[in-house]
Amino acid sequence: MLGGLKKAFERFAKTIAEKELTEKDLENACWTLTLELISNDVAPKVAEEIVEHIKRKLIGIRVKRFTSVKKILRDALKEYLENLLKTPAPDLVELALERKKENQKRIKEGKAWIPLRLLFLGPNGHGKTTTIAKLAWMFKKRGFSVVLACSDTFRAGAIEQLETHAKRLKVAFIKRPYGADPASVAYDAVAHASSKRKDVVLIDTAGRLGGNIDLMEEMRKIVRVIKPDLKILVVDALGGNELAEQARLFNEQVGIDGSVLTKVDADPKGGAIITVLYATRKPIFYIGTGQKYDDLEPFNPERYLSWIFG
Repeated sequence: MLGGLKKAFERFAKTIAEKELTEKDLENACWTLTLELISNDVAPKVAEEIVEHIKRKLIGIRVKRFTSVKKILRDALKEYLENLLKTPAPDLVELALERKKENQKRIKEGKAWIPLRLLFLGPNGHGKTTTIAKLAWMFKKRGFSVVLACSDTFRAGAIEQLETHAKRLKVAFIKRPYGADPASVAYDAVAHASSKRKDVVLIDTAGRLGGNIDLMEEMRKIVRVIKPDLKILVVDALGGNELAEQARLFNEQVGIDGSVLTKVDADPKGGAIITVLYATRKPIFYIGTGQKYDDLEPFNPERYLSWIFG
């Protein structure tokens, strides 16, 4: 996992070690590193920015040991990622706990129960439904009641797929027939959770690609109807350089609060994380590391850097 980026930075470090580092000396090595980053799923624009950032750190520095070069590279990349990660990812469990406490107070005051509402966006085939099931399991393990809702009334099999997870997890499931208004499904789910005092509502949505105008308006309508607490983008780490455009599109057209990156366990390159951070400027909440319900872990920038640099 993440071997591609690791090898790219190691080759770069070896190339420039033991040299008096001038801009001329760095030019060829930096160009090679840029190409290698792009080949490892880092979007071209962000690859260029990273290399320029590293170049500024290295010019004029004499580095006598390979390990010193690796440290400079690690520190430069860490600084770049920290700039992308100025806003830390919220802890979804803590959010659910806070909302539950608020609701208990609201009930005593004779007010309506307002569940935590999480809306999931992203292209078809990138793991939205599985990610939702994993999060439902995570919330349930921590004692929260969960409602799943399928607002993807377009894709054949979408309703059955999520319903299967709901049955396995023994959580409430809200659906309507194919062709129904997706926003009405989301509304029903929130209304059900409110009346039954359920803690969390997780809403699946359609993900037709190609900048579909109707799809984006559909997403915006759901947002207007239920006013989700968080809009979470789900994308596949194996999506290649298309990730940048996909992430940018959903963020610009609908607006997202953060991302979940799936199939990170199968990603031999590692650049997708950087690309998604750059394209959205929003934090990554979780990464998917397998097919089991427990195969979801919070994204840890320090651990990511350790994977790259060892």
